[in-house]
Amino acid sequence: MNQKTTLKQLSKELNVSVSTVSKALNNSPEISEKTIKRVKELAALYGYKPNPVAVSLKRNKTYTLGILIPDILNHFFAKVLYGIEQKASENGYKIITCLTNESLGKEKEYLTMLEYNKVDGVIAAMTRETQLKKDFEHFNLYKDSGKPLVLFDRVTDEIDCDKVVVDDHKAAEEVFNYLVGQGRKNIGIISTLPHLSVIIGRLQGIENIPKDDTVQLEKLMIDNADEAEKLIDNFIRNSNFDAIIGLDETAGSIAINSAKHNNLDIPKQIAIVGFTDGLLAKNAYPKMSVVSQHGIELGGNAVKILLERMTDTKSGPKRFIQPTTLIKRASSE
Repeated sequence: MNQKTTLKQLSKELNVSVSTVSKALNNSPEISEKTIKRVKELAALYGYKPNPVAVSLKRNKTYTLGILIPDILNHFFAKVLYGIEQKASENGYKIITCLTNESLGKEKEYLTMLEYNKVDGVIAAMTRETQLKKDFEHFNLYKDSGKPLVLFDRVTDEIDCDKVVVDDHKAAEEVFNYLVGQGRKNIGIISTLPHLSVIIGRLQGIENIPKDDTVQLEKLMIDNADEAEKLIDNFIRNSNFDAIIGLDETAGSIAINSAKHNNLDIPKQIAIVGFTDGLLAKNAYPKMSVVSQHGIELGGNAVKILLERMTDTKSGPKRFIQPTTLIKRASSE
């Protein structure tokens, strides 16, 4: 026999039923230890491997999860993906990762492909274009098919599914209060991704804090990323900021470069805090203070909730809040 050995061939040589062979390979309590040993020894001898397609059809499971990632070059998403794969592997699942590259069209195509390949569930962060156009029908159709869907980071209330999110309001409040606690009074707020739900949440978190008249806020929301460096440089040069909050990692790192370009002492004259503890933040000079969303843990929690949903189809959608940490470094201390 060879690698194409079948259950039927094994059963014939062992003089037992196909059912007995199958149960023995799956350690069924209905089969004696002696028979299980005989079956497994012969299967190993002939290099028998179960047909994954046949197994998935029988169990109505493929033990694969579909993952939609909008930007793999984004350090946060790379960490989340690492956490997803790690947790999925621990539970016997493989992942199919689809990079949507911030394209709504690709997101729709990949979601259709994942459904066609009968993944057991999908974990997704929506693309920038999806949130900008508010086109969520494809996600709602997938959810209505009965397969579990978990959205993370970039989410919307228009999709009634499980979600893993960061409390962006609270995280931004913590950054603001930290800077004001240092005596900072003139604070600039910058983002290069103004249409994302997470950025909107962070901005709202800051704007909704009660403030006295001594604290001034000014914001710069940049639609065209190609002009970010020029716009941020002008924003800092033409104002008297003593602090900058970058609502995304790119905004924070450009702000550090711009402050140095304008001969400002960091952090004595101007403190800078960003979001996401990625390579830009760690390799900035001075190193950038940031809010860490703990992407690896977040990815693991997304898998945990997805697997729980597979066995609990009746309870309402869960919303897990991933804790954050304000990491204080040289750009603000």
